[in-house]
Amino acid sequence: MPSIPPLPEHHLEAMCQVLADTGSGLTGTEIGRLLDQLGLADPGQGITKWRRLQDALSAAQREHRAANVVAAFIERAMDPVRYVHERGTFDGRRARLNAVLAFTSMELGEDGKLRPARAARTISDAVERMGALRAELERRRVHADVLSCCRAELLEDENYFHAVLEATKSVAKKIREKSGLASDGARLIDEAFGIGGGLPRLAFNTLRSESEKSEHTGLMMLMKGVFSSFRNPTAHEPRVDFKLSAQDALDVLSMLSLVHRRLDAAVPTGVRP
Repeated sequence: MPSIPPLPEHHLEAMCQVLADTGSGLTGTEIGRLLDQLGLADPGQGITKWRRLQDALSAAQREHRAANVVAAFIERAMDPVRYVHERGTFDGRRARLNAVLAFTSMELGEDGKLRPARAARTISDAVERMGALRAELERRRVHADVLSCCRAELLEDENYFHAVLEATKSVAKKIREKSGLASDGARLIDEAFGIGGGLPRLAFNTLRSESEKSEHTGLMMLMKGVFSSFRNPTAHEPRVDFKLSAQDALDVLSMLSLVHRRLDAAVPTGVRP
């Protein structure tokens, strides 16, 4: 790779904040392992993850008087092989990195490799490359499973219709995977979470108090409402007849992100189909 001019510290800081984000970034162990693989000095674990990474890459950049070591770390951290079972994580992290890289005349491809790109001059320019809707979803930290299932629709043609449809279908898929059930729609939700006859197959909490039972039932109703309002119409209406604004799509996808996070934490009770 040709020599890459050193990156401004504020660009490097923004990249490290993406790579080492508290909620969705590399773990401290992963950061330490990658630094060791590249032969870079590790400042240690006594500071925040992104600052630790920035200090390490900044020192290496000064030593080599080039940003090639930064590029090598990004490519090592974003090697697609690491994300075989986490496509949503890869897509989300790559999109956020590209919003920053847009100002450095580089972009990260789906192959996990950096390549030259026209430098962005404004935030709007950078956001436009990502797709405005995708950028806002990233800002909201939408669940990786939502981003994954609607990746192509959001990045290629702002197709809100199929984005919402696929994201809603992903909720049903996760419920089936966690419950072992094969049904769909409201019936699937009732069979998986219904508490009328005793314990449900999946529980959002311990169900030990009326408050917890109310929360559990409320989440059931939320899922049913989403399915009724968006999956059923989008599954049966012609695309041209179903109107969904960008703002509505953002709000629905954010709601589905909440549902996915609660489903991730839902616990099987031992009741079998």
